[in-house]
Amino acid sequence: MKKEQEYWTTVIKPKEKLLSVDLGEVWKFRDLMMLFVKRNIITQYKQTILGPLWYLIQPLMTTVMYMVVFGGIAKISTDGLPQPLFYLAGISFWQYFADCLNKTSNTFVSNAAIFGKVYFPRLVSPLSDVISNLVRFGIQFGLFLCVYAYYQIFTDVTIHTNWYALLVPVLVVMLAGLALGFGILFSSMTTKYRDLQLLLSFFVSLWMYATPVIYPLSTITNEKIRLAMMLNPLTGIVEFFKYGMLGVGAHEWWMLGYSFVFMVVLLAIGIVVFNKVQRSFMDTV
Repeated sequence: MKKEQEYWTTVIKPKEKLLSVDLGEVWKFRDLMMLFVKRNIITQYKQTILGPLWYLIQPLMTTVMYMVVFGGIAKISTDGLPQPLFYLAGISFWQYFADCLNKTSNTFVSNAAIFGKVYFPRLVSPLSDVISNLVRFGIQFGLFLCVYAYYQIFTDVTIHTNWYALLVPVLVVMLAGLALGFGILFSSMTTKYRDLQLLLSFFVSLWMYATPVIYPLSTITNEKIRLAMMLNPLTGIVEFFKYGMLGVGAHEWWMLGYSFVFMVVLLAIGIVVFNKVQRSFMDTV
């Protein structure tokens, strides 16, 4: 009898190249990614009284604190803009980056039980974190737009919105790329060195003060410090957003180009390390 040929629907094999990313395979598991996204959104505020309202309460409370400490006590300039509007602009962007970074940096450790039992492209997990955080960003950005509309309609404050505001989707993608790159890089290292997770939390808190979130870049008069801050890949993104939506902020194109190149290089390095670690991380987690 002639032996029937066997056909396999799924073939699992090691990556041949460190920089190899099978986006087609990731797309095949898009249903699983969406399940992870749903899980992340539901479990974040599960068994809380206010639930998703925390998406609004947290930025509002943070804005009030910044108004008291940085606007009232420290008297830090907001480039002539209303303090709530200025702080919400920075908070919405920074919070999205920080949340994505903190969650993706714990990919291997938090998903070790799943990774050890079922095969799927490991990149699905950090990507689901980045996508699920878009829901929170959307709500907080909507809050910013409500405050923006209030000042435009009911007050005499003049806000010079311009066509740079059309770059907001691009800026969000760049933020997500930077967070994903840093996140998968740190997640690869924390499989062996768990204390890096604690160091990252401290580093992210300090990083915010090196980014023009609570103050405009124009207040930095020392040229060396100003240049160092402009080399922060987040500076150009935040400043372009503020300039587009509010009409204040640095908007030199080389800053945005630098941020984009930094993101691409960072993602390449992160993927190399991520692919290398995913082969043997179960031995160390």
